[in-house]
Amino acid sequence: MIFAFALVVFGIAAAAPAVSAAPGRTPVVLFPAFRLSKLEVTVHNQTTDAWCPRSGSFTDWFHNDHPSTTFSQVCQDELLTLRYDSDPFVPMAKRFSEQPGVDVAVLGYGTTASAPFYEPLYRTLEAHGYHRDQDIRVAGYDARLTPDLGGFVQRTKALIEQTYRDNGNRPVRLVGHSNGPLYAQYLLTHTSRAWRARYIQGFTSLAGNLPGQGLLYATVFTGLNIQDFTNPTTPDNARSSAGMYLTAPSTYMSASDPKVFGVRETVLVDQSTGRSYTPDDYARLFADAHLPVAEQLANHYVGFVKFTDPAHFPDVDVTAEKGSGVPTVVGARLPDLTVGQVAGPPSTTITRDGDGNQEDLTNEATRVWQGMSCCSYRLDDNPGVDHFSLPGNENVLARLLADLGVRR
Repeated sequence: MIFAFALVVFGIAAAAPAVSAAPGRTPVVLFPAFRLSKLEVTVHNQTTDAWCPRSGSFTDWFHNDHPSTTFSQVCQDELLTLRYDSDPFVPMAKRFSEQPGVDVAVLGYGTTASAPFYEPLYRTLEAHGYHRDQDIRVAGYDARLTPDLGGFVQRTKALIEQTYRDNGNRPVRLVGHSNGPLYAQYLLTHTSRAWRARYIQGFTSLAGNLPGQGLLYATVFTGLNIQDFTNPTTPDNARSSAGMYLTAPSTYMSASDPKVFGVRETVLVDQSTGRSYTPDDYARLFADAHLPVAEQLANHYVGFVKFTDPAHFPDVDVTAEKGSGVPTVVGARLPDLTVGQVAGPPSTTITRDGDGNQEDLTNEATRVWQGMSCCSYRLDDNPGVDHFSLPGNENVLARLLADLGVRR
């Protein structure tokens, strides 16, 4: 459906609700996890790879139930690899562009259909009187991009403001999962206090990847397929996937920030030299790998979403949820620092405690928000609940429903 409000942002299809929400119910705007928003990729006379179809379209998201039969995974990776202009005189936010002939849009922007992974959450809210696409809306985004790109802030503010108006001028609760809280936090710290006071009821962060995670450093060498979040198993696919991550600014925003992690975990071991790298060593890692573009992007985007100092506290009521007690991959032991290598057996991974996707260091980092003088903060642990089960966990959803009923 197309939302009734005018939304003119490049690459985003908009549309509108029909039912009225009951008075007194706090609307929800969901910020999905990394690659859990549906993307539609339209290709017209592409020249990136002569072995790929010149024109056509495909869709991209985790657990895509309509994978392309014409564009191979390698072709999809190559066509989704951002072009990067390394000219230091060009502002960073203007250095990225699509491959010629490629357009990317969020499919069904604003609607629950744009992020089908969260069906358990939608159904729970519906059981308590909510209506999809009326008082449940989804702030989807292109996960390759950071929240300073692609008109994210303006588009999301418009969605929240319209959701507020369509629901009796009720302030909205932001709910983010995994990378979603990075985008929600960026929005909250790039709006005025008056705007937050008017439009935001609170913020629920489900395993928010605010300081990043160690796994992303290995991903630029091995790649990661979005269909099932597994490593590529062929050299061609490993090269295409790793190449896509190398120029995506979100790769570096999502990688563990040394200001939070320091040297507390090893994220990569180069077995050819015996050298180990921690988050604090990221510049040396990319220099040793002869990846100057990666080093340039990392210098700008590692730790890009600020949240640890009082000037960047969200200044709204926050509930954080985390899983724990699940072995979690935070890095890898690689034969060398070649980009596009096929990942080895599980024994080559580096693990520590976490939720199966993000380490405890990541999931507990929002504790600094206890220092907010204006607003409440609570962190709830869910032992044994993994990262992708968290948004559908009945205890988590019960607490969300309770928070939705609380006055600011």
